[in-house]
Amino acid sequence: MTTGEDAKNGAGNGVATHYHTCPLCEACCNLEIKTRGRTVESVRGDDADVFSHGFICPKGAAVADLDADPDRLRTPLVRRDGRHVEASWDEAFAEIERNLPGILSEHGRDSVAVYLGNPSAHHVGLGLYSRVLLKALSSHNIFSASTVDQMPKQVAAGLMFGTSLSIPVPDVDRTDHLWILGGNPLVSNGSLMTAPDMRGRLRTIRERGGKVVVFDPRRTRTAEAADEHHFIRPGRDAFFLLGVIHTLLTEKRAAPGRLAAMTDGLDRLGSLVRDFAPEVVAPACGIAADEIRRLARDLAAAPSAAVYARIGTCTQEFGTITSWLVDVLNLLTGNLDREGGALFPRGAAGAANTLGAPGRGRGLRVGRFQSRVRGLPEACGELPVACLAEEIETPGAGQIKALITIAGNPVLSTPNGARLRKALEQLEFMVSVDIYLNETTRHANVVLPGTSPFEQSHYPIAFTQLAVRNFARYSPAIFDVPEGQMPEWRTLLRLAGIVSGQGAASDVDGLDDFVFEQQLQKALSSEHSPIHGREADDIRRQLSRWTGPERLLDLNLRTGPYGDAFGANPGGLTLATVAASEHGVDLGALAPRLPEALRTPTGRIDATPELLVKDLDRARARLADDAAGLVLVGRRDLRSNNSWMHNIPSLVSGRPRCTLHVHPSDAARLGLADGCSARVTSRAGSVDALVEVTDGVMPGVVSLPHGWGHDDSGSRLRVAREHAGVCSNHLADELLVDANSGNAVLNGIPITVEPVAASASAG
Repeated sequence: MTTGEDAKNGAGNGVATHYHTCPLCEACCNLEIKTRGRTVESVRGDDADVFSHGFICPKGAAVADLDADPDRLRTPLVRRDGRHVEASWDEAFAEIERNLPGILSEHGRDSVAVYLGNPSAHHVGLGLYSRVLLKALSSHNIFSASTVDQMPKQVAAGLMFGTSLSIPVPDVDRTDHLWILGGNPLVSNGSLMTAPDMRGRLRTIRERGGKVVVFDPRRTRTAEAADEHHFIRPGRDAFFLLGVIHTLLTEKRAAPGRLAAMTDGLDRLGSLVRDFAPEVVAPACGIAADEIRRLARDLAAAPSAAVYARIGTCTQEFGTITSWLVDVLNLLTGNLDREGGALFPRGAAGAANTLGAPGRGRGLRVGRFQSRVRGLPEACGELPVACLAEEIETPGAGQIKALITIAGNPVLSTPNGARLRKALEQLEFMVSVDIYLNETTRHANVVLPGTSPFEQSHYPIAFTQLAVRNFARYSPAIFDVPEGQMPEWRTLLRLAGIVSGQGAASDVDGLDDFVFEQQLQKALSSEHSPIHGREADDIRRQLSRWTGPERLLDLNLRTGPYGDAFGANPGGLTLATVAASEHGVDLGALAPRLPEALRTPTGRIDATPELLVKDLDRARARLADDAAGLVLVGRRDLRSNNSWMHNIPSLVSGRPRCTLHVHPSDAARLGLADGCSARVTSRAGSVDALVEVTDGVMPGVVSLPHGWGHDDSGSRLRVAREHAGVCSNHLADELLVDANSGNAVLNGIPITVEPVAASASAG
């Protein structure tokens, strides 16, 4: 085989080699992909990549199957007489123009809602241009997967440090002591912690004499690889953390070091945790008081340490308090913003904590507006998706009449999907941008297809802001967008043209120029920008080779912390230099960034945000709750990412993975046996699931994976329907949310379980 440019261009034996970032999870692994014409010959990890070093998981290996999936939509669909039929792009946009403007005119901007699915964060075009659509629409009814995933961490970080993605990331490659609460990075490959090959990274911690401790109601893959695993009651992590902080303060083991001089509220912490001694919190969290003290002492004594908490601690009723206490703990032990502790990555493009005045900003405000029906607070510009169904169902001013979904499947991924499914049927109009006709998009009047991952360029803007090592990597599209298809960024601009009153035939290139000009003028006018005061024509000239996402990305890179500032910093990053480095650009290990990275109004860390301090009263009120009754938690599978990947045969083959994990003692008490079917019931609904008896889940807790439930006959997911499973979120109660962030409670759901046969005979 030929190599170099000949290979990439398909010379020699016709096989071309490409390097492309995997877009299927946060790990951002680089893939080596060999193609012959439009056919993918092989996919493997890129051994030479500066960040992922050849690591690949089953999802990455299957990305070619996603590209070739016959069920992936390639042509717009319009619903006619109850059936989705193929249509041209002009016909599809004409249908949208016939409906959306009238709804906006009659009912107002809030009558049209948008739901952004998780894939939006993995797609540079969707990530950059969905903002354009949202701004053009100007609706308060914006929802996303963030409020079934990570909003508590975003709110807590924003209140403490100033921006919602100023999330301290464990320095896993140098730490001596790592705590993991409610996370399973060996399966997720890191989450709000971009880190390929977490198994290798955890193994290296132990090999150098360090320690890994996991707290989880399940003995996960990560727990099995750790030095210690402690079962903890679902939804009660905050009590454990309060007990640890109580121990550090009462035993005078807190040592925040240099950060004490730039932190407000440290002197309040002692009184705030006074009621949460280890003996008090132990019954609530399920970890003995003497163990809480030992663990606290070990953490404080470690040469370096980091506390990391993820989705299990976010998707619970005390999600924001828990997320806050994690970073209070990192702060008190002197491990915040230090090597081997928890540090702030320095993203090369688009990171809010690298823009504006260093060390000071507007901070994060929560609750600038509320949902119409329940009065739930806004956070980071969006409302809790747990209230989407009621906002559609409830008549009155501001009722949602139309919905736009972008790369999402909220019928499966949000609470009480059965209620949402019925609500979608009441909409006057619905548009979906998606590669599948799934359980949600099947309700759309118009479905606008996306492109294959190999037909998209890629730059992980969000995840380089959360990575365990600073890096930059741009992947050009491997294949051209086929004739008759449209890249998503142009689709979103056409939608923006319609909702802004310019019509379906609006000039997309002109809109793109307008979007670029807005960002350019913002950079030129900011006194803290490296191109402040420069001639606009000179900047435009240097960006003239690009359009669309690439032009915006190049502007962001060149004005970012490593950028060439359009010649003012020779040797700095440009999109061209990053693109030429097909194995990525290593920008170095994480380093201390405070106070420069702060964007709070005071220019200081807020260790005791008033919103969260007040919510401790709610926690005190729950301390005495007993542990009676079963609760449900979710779980994740390495071969799955939410509901995305279940139509790929290689990822759903083998033994069934959508099973109900039940502890042997609970199984015996309930009359359940391995392989039988059990009915799981919550306030929201019931599902029948296959039982798997295992001591890998603690007594009193049962577990179902999320993202399944592909039994909807109206979808076009043939493989997924053959492996349908059941949807755990049909049991999630949409009335239960974290008070501060509005995040859905998906863990610790009160349920009952009984054998199906017994239930049937009783009926």
